[in-house]
Amino acid sequence: MAEIDKDILRLALPALGALIAEPIFLLTDTAMVGHLGAGALGSLAIASTILQTVLGLMIFLAYATTPRVAKRMGAGDGPGAITAGFDGIWLALGTSVLLIIIGLPLLNTAIEAFDPDPAITEGAHSYLAISWWGLPFMLMVIAATGLLRGLQDTKTPLIVAAAGCIANIGLNAVFIYGLDMGVAGSAMGTVIAQAGMCAVYLTISIRAARRLHASIRPDWTGVFTSAKTSGWLLVRNASLRAALILLVFLATAMGTTDLAAIQVAQSIFFALALALDSLAIAGQAMIGLELGAKNTEAVAAINRRLCLWGIVFGIVVGVVLFAGSGIIPRAFASDPAVVSALAALVPVLALSMPIAGFVFVLDGVLMGAEDAKYLALAQLVAVIGYAILLIPIVNIWPGAPGLWAGFCIGFVGFRALTLGWRVRNRAWIERAVEKGIS
Repeated sequence: MAEIDKDILRLALPALGALIAEPIFLLTDTAMVGHLGAGALGSLAIASTILQTVLGLMIFLAYATTPRVAKRMGAGDGPGAITAGFDGIWLALGTSVLLIIIGLPLLNTAIEAFDPDPAITEGAHSYLAISWWGLPFMLMVIAATGLLRGLQDTKTPLIVAAAGCIANIGLNAVFIYGLDMGVAGSAMGTVIAQAGMCAVYLTISIRAARRLHASIRPDWTGVFTSAKTSGWLLVRNASLRAALILLVFLATAMGTTDLAAIQVAQSIFFALALALDSLAIAGQAMIGLELGAKNTEAVAAINRRLCLWGIVFGIVVGVVLFAGSGIIPRAFASDPAVVSALAALVPVLALSMPIAGFVFVLDGVLMGAEDAKYLALAQLVAVIGYAILLIPIVNIWPGAPGLWAGFCIGFVGFRALTLGWRVRNRAWIERAVEKGIS
């Protein structure tokens, strides 16, 4: 068990650092654009919401690539692992080209759906139009990160992400202030930083391919297999987005105070989710590696250990949240009504954290087993169950606490039931071994 714990920490800690880099990118943009005025911030808010929604849905490019690479590494096929990674990179490039072709003409429509003021519309369009041309770099970075994770390397993505973040700050300063480009300068700086990260990843990947005499040309069978897995993961991600949209939609109808409290609670939840995501990433890489080696005992042991880590982390964080429920709201809001509403939500979040810990690590475990179809269907069931559960909740327990409990205990609880059912015995391991290397 000590050896498994060492491997979990070796992979999870650098992965956590790399995951934190993305919010820092956004915070940097926000801080620098914020000095341009409220209109510029409004433009950034709308444009970044659209862009981050797309990128959030595209994270499957990493999740589909990692286990395909890891399985081949476990089987001792280094060249095949690199080739599988390039299948993901080619898929990312093709997906980004489609998004550019389809998305560019629709940018104005997407922005206008928010019904902003004309001045905000202009700034949002300038930011989004520049960023949209950077999608190939952004998506290839996601896929290449999956390749390196599959090679059991999470340190390199951390270094690249940190360097990209620092470069982004400098570039934004030059374009926003030095060249007086405003919101468009923020987009330009971020795109160039992402292009640099993409160049570094491709250089590392191509060197690895040359060292192992692996092909970097697209293997269309492999690309299609990756696309098939990615399709199911896209359904999974879209279902999660649907649950979040439903939460915010109902909170909006409750009024500004409840909406503000839900927004803060949701932000805390997803900040804590970064730590759980790092455990899930470790699970993807480790489970894929051992399945490739057909080491079923190790797979079962890793699953048990990761579940324990997730639950214990959830309990510890839950205790801290519960103890600080009277203090935490004041750190995020000054309005007395919002502070009062948020104080009722934090204990509910605290109760949900052990369940969330269990769910997040099982996500990673089953992604490592390439059980994408089940993950997608389980997520759909959870969303449907959550929507049905909300019908009595809004009547019996009206207000933000009931709505929030419906999400972080109801929705997450449905996910825990469906994923826990999948790993109730070793059948999922046997299926993954029988499936072999795709």
